[in-house]
Amino acid sequence: MRNRGKFDSHIGEFHFAQVCAPTAMQPGRTSRARVDRQGKRAMETLKEALEKIESPLRFSAGNDFRNLALVRNLEVPLRKIVASMRGMLPQKVTDPERCRRIDALLADLDGLVSGFEPASPGEKKRRVSEGIACVESIRAALVGVQESGSPGRPKNVPGEVFASLDSAVEKLTRPAQFVKGVGPKVGQLLARKGLKTVEDLLFFLPRKYEDRRVVKPIARIEAGRKETVVGTIVRAEIRPYKKRRVFEAVIRDDTSTLRAKWFKGSFAYLRNTFKPGLRVILTGELRIFQFEPEMIHPDYEILEEGEDGGLHFKRIVPIYSETEGLGQKHLRRVLLHAVEDYARYVPGPIPREICERQGLIDIVEAVREVHFPGPGGDLERLNAMRSEAHRRLIFDELFYFELAMALKHAGNALDEGIAFRTGGELSERFLSILPFDLTSAQRRVIEEIRGDMARPSPMHRLLQGDVGSGKTVVSMSAMLTACENGCQAALMAPTEILAEQHHRNIVRWAEALGLKTALLLGGMRSPEKREIARRIETGEVHIVVGTHALLQEGVDFRKLGLAVVDEQHRFGVVQRATLRAKGRNPDVLVMTATPIPRTLSMTVYGDLDISVIDEMPPGKTPVRTKVFYERERPRVYEIIRKETAKANQVFIVYPLVTESEALDLKDATRMAEHLQKDVFPELRVGLIHGRMKGSEKERIMKAFNGRELDILVATTVIEVGIDIPQASLMVIEHAERFGLAQLHQLRGRVGRGDRPSYCILMTGGRGSENARKRLAIMEKTGDGFRIAEADLEIRGPGELMGTRQSGIPDFRVADILRDGRLLGDARAEAFRLVRKDPRLERPEHAALRAVLLWKWEGRLELARTG
Repeated sequence: MRNRGKFDSHIGEFHFAQVCAPTAMQPGRTSRARVDRQGKRAMETLKEALEKIESPLRFSAGNDFRNLALVRNLEVPLRKIVASMRGMLPQKVTDPERCRRIDALLADLDGLVSGFEPASPGEKKRRVSEGIACVESIRAALVGVQESGSPGRPKNVPGEVFASLDSAVEKLTRPAQFVKGVGPKVGQLLARKGLKTVEDLLFFLPRKYEDRRVVKPIARIEAGRKETVVGTIVRAEIRPYKKRRVFEAVIRDDTSTLRAKWFKGSFAYLRNTFKPGLRVILTGELRIFQFEPEMIHPDYEILEEGEDGGLHFKRIVPIYSETEGLGQKHLRRVLLHAVEDYARYVPGPIPREICERQGLIDIVEAVREVHFPGPGGDLERLNAMRSEAHRRLIFDELFYFELAMALKHAGNALDEGIAFRTGGELSERFLSILPFDLTSAQRRVIEEIRGDMARPSPMHRLLQGDVGSGKTVVSMSAMLTACENGCQAALMAPTEILAEQHHRNIVRWAEALGLKTALLLGGMRSPEKREIARRIETGEVHIVVGTHALLQEGVDFRKLGLAVVDEQHRFGVVQRATLRAKGRNPDVLVMTATPIPRTLSMTVYGDLDISVIDEMPPGKTPVRTKVFYERERPRVYEIIRKETAKANQVFIVYPLVTESEALDLKDATRMAEHLQKDVFPELRVGLIHGRMKGSEKERIMKAFNGRELDILVATTVIEVGIDIPQASLMVIEHAERFGLAQLHQLRGRVGRGDRPSYCILMTGGRGSENARKRLAIMEKTGDGFRIAEADLEIRGPGELMGTRQSGIPDFRVADILRDGRLLGDARAEAFRLVRKDPRLERPEHAALRAVLLWKWEGRLELARTG
């Protein structure tokens, strides 16, 4: 805290407000477990109010009262709290004598705070000291006082559970600047890193660990091994080395000398750091160069005068992510104080039987060990985040999330929906008119959906299947179940092209079964939309297919029984909820052609039942895929000519609609013109992209489908919803610019008929290592599920799903890719617990429910269906 300088008035006020205001939580969470859905408690406890007075007083007394210079505007907020406490007393303290004694102490405290700002430094020091003594006397007088509970507490949660949790939450949500060794300036540096509260610090885990348990004399260290030494800096300088420069420091201990070298980094910073005469710790791999020991780019820490280094070596040492303005030693000391003073408040109410089954250590021990492992720690397991301490913290985080999913799933089952009669005449006739046999996977999934629809609670099911696996047929079967029970069905697609594609298939089947359908698109004229909306409201239409236009006001259903959402990851939670709200708890089936890895399905779709069509129809032609480089372009053009000569059609996809000054990429608009004029003048080339009007896109697609075009130049607008059986070749330009899932979806636009089909991935070869991996995977496999797993490994879950709408929580400790097995264990335990106690109402689960509300209540709206 030394050498801070003045702390300006504005920041000082903010600093104090952090103490006096209700404790701030991270965005998206409730402010405390005590806070109900409608707002804050009507009245806080006397003890809580007292702690809000004590915190700034203790801070002011810190650093031998030097912190007094950092505090501003103490008087007004403290006097308000004192007045509030005096007003509470008659309601909170029933013993008249005790009430009078506490009121007199509060009056003394008010006198000490009154006129605080203009007082001299010496007077302020006296008042702070007496104020702290007064607070301690009031706390002693409050011992045994039973204060009234919170009206916002959930039912069946004992008051003592919330009392202890309230106390813990208050400690954990204190601003980080009040941890010993932090203060306002360092607190600001930590806040930039997202470390705003004590809890943030406790869960700011080391990024790696170094084994400094054995510190050897320099004369005894061995070449080829990672070693730790402590010595005095003899010399440090920048020296020429071949055609470059090197920063070299010479370190000496009582036995020998060692050279440390840095070939990159800020030499100016190193020169200012390595001052001759200072003691330093070095950790790195030793090598022998010209018969002298040296380390290249070792980790280092300068020891202050008199520092014994017990926290920084002779142990397994935690190494944290870099924080601007804070060195490792400072961070380590801050974390040590946080752990010593606050780890004991981390709640761990997971039932004992679950902890025993999973072999979990105590949560407080886990927090301590993960920051400062004991002498017997396993370095390899620590660095792999596989230690017992890591396992407990990871399991807790995953368990609370899956518990939220399990409760949501159980809540869905308690809602009153429609119990449909299944397997009726329409459904059976539909299956009989299909010109092909269903796969066993399709039959299995249809039965799973029928089982859901027969129950009195609403269906919430995800249907996933690879491109061409037959999801539309399965969804049609479900929609017919709704129709034969006197209800309507709606299918919502993300694009007009996909909606039109669905409608073309559905209308053909529906007409054969005597049902009426409608297509509702945003690009339609208002009179047309109003007429369709009228027919939907009167029940004339049985099945409605549309885009976001289905969500508009004025589109009301007579009786919506089933809502189907296709390519659902393109819709937000609110949009899905709006469609569902068009009916009275209708069944919901969400579909995706983007296969979802198992670990993601347990998080993003953790509250849904999942059906997978894991079998392709017989006779479906696999699409052969090959990477071509720019120098092979003439050969690619020759392949295009050969395919069109067989009366086949070709897609050529570009990443951009028009030319970009910032990107050196070909664009669809210019290339369509170039291909028609200069490359394929004898062929008919068309262009389609997302900026066209709906009517124009529809005209182009009809022309391509009607064989009026040989080549369709496009952007990713054709990623989904295009079904052209005679298209046999997909050429993707700048393929390195696309993600794996997108490449797989684009490839799925060909091979939809019985003719041999091909996908050419054009690349300039300038892509990243991950880009090359993606293209290699595309060449190797056509299995969407294997591609999805590979995409998850390359990009990670947040980027893969799109963090904003994905519903993937921002885990602090867990990594669903690394911790997939533990995620499965946590999910199994959470769902087992909720099956026994669907609302966590049993007394033994009170603490668990309280912690779940605190940690997750603001983040539970993760339903994929709204």
